[in-house]
Amino acid sequence: MTDLSVLTHALLNAAKAAGATQADAIAVDGRAVSIDVREGRLEQAERAEGVEIGLRVLIDGRQACVSASDISQRTMDEMAQRAVAMARETPPDPYLGLADPSQLAQNWDLDALELSDASPEPSAEALEHDARVAESAALGVQGVQQVQSASASYSSRRLHIAASNGFEGGYGRTSRSTAAVAIAGEGLEMERDWAAESCTYQADLPDAASIGVLAGQRAVERKGAQQPPTGAYPVLYDERIAAGLISHLISATNGASIARGASWARALLGEQVLPNGLTITEDPHRPRISGSRPFDAEGLPTARRTIVENGVLMGWTLDLATARKLGLQSTGSAARGTSSPPSPGMSNIALTQGDNTREALLREMGTGLWITSMIGSSINPTTGDYSRGAAGFWVENGEIAYPVNECTVAGNLIEMLRSVIPANDGRAYSSHVIPSLLVEGLTLAGK
Repeated sequence: MTDLSVLTHALLNAAKAAGATQADAIAVDGRAVSIDVREGRLEQAERAEGVEIGLRVLIDGRQACVSASDISQRTMDEMAQRAVAMARETPPDPYLGLADPSQLAQNWDLDALELSDASPEPSAEALEHDARVAESAALGVQGVQQVQSASASYSSRRLHIAASNGFEGGYGRTSRSTAAVAIAGEGLEMERDWAAESCTYQADLPDAASIGVLAGQRAVERKGAQQPPTGAYPVLYDERIAAGLISHLISATNGASIARGASWARALLGEQVLPNGLTITEDPHRPRISGSRPFDAEGLPTARRTIVENGVLMGWTLDLATARKLGLQSTGSAARGTSSPPSPGMSNIALTQGDNTREALLREMGTGLWITSMIGSSINPTTGDYSRGAAGFWVENGEIAYPVNECTVAGNLIEMLRSVIPANDGRAYSSHVIPSLLVEGLTLAGK
């Protein structure tokens, strides 16, 4: 097994020899296996594995990043020389720089986070079996004509970061998933839907048959879809897609957008952005959850924080550079890849759960649209104007009347988010625990 610590230190030494005043390095060792089946036969099998390295150098407020998949010393020396040459040609930014050593994370507990499953890697045969079971279960649902795809996958990834300010740390992460896409109907009246689950620990993954059955049932329920009426109606975002609505708020509070003045939320700090009583928290320390991590990409400690409290926006998501530019402190939210510098990123998000079930919200909605899938997106990042294609079910008098497709919902995110009513169906094992959300008064464009 490759010693990632040795690689990062070799990169730092090469950067120093090339003339960098500060540097940080990242090394990632990953492997992934994915199996797809179709019509009872193996359609595709992929396996990828390898080590990638990345180096960021800083010289007098100038920075450059380089990456490679060759881990020879010659390559690392060339990377450092190229990065230093690139950095010297870039314009200076007074906000760039590594963390002060006093800011760095120390004494984290990886065992408590349970990021990596120690059970054996599944064989390709085991993954193929899960994919076949999911496909067979979907085909077993009356009304399903075919299964577009059924797949199972596994990945394992180790990451290590080191920097010239003295920080060093790493961790591993695993993932196991199963998915199926089923099709019901024929010809121009075909409808499809999907189901998928992904977990850090293989033992936590729902069985493949239940995933296939759910995909099949969802597809059959969509048979006979038609356009809804045009007008202003309440809309219920299903739990499967509700996280997308909240993600627009999360994106708007990203420090990079705020620093550029390119966010519709730039003037909303301390203002009401959700109804009173609703809170959004970020918790990067939830065990067995995909977004958890002990430290960020700049070596700062991660911690639970409140983004929205009782409907009021409490702060931005910041890395070191954006925090310095805004005169604030980093929230320990830096994320990066091997070929890119740090930027603000989010981990595990949870929204306050409501008191009612999704079915109760449908009854409360009366007449409107229950959205279960969305396509396309037109979001104005500076005004919050919102327009997306949608499909789902038309609801009349609190009861499902017929499936819906080929429609558009539109509104303004500032107004939409201030009116949301949450259900109580957020999945506790998801990285984003967001329940179904009822939104009043959106504009529907249908028939």
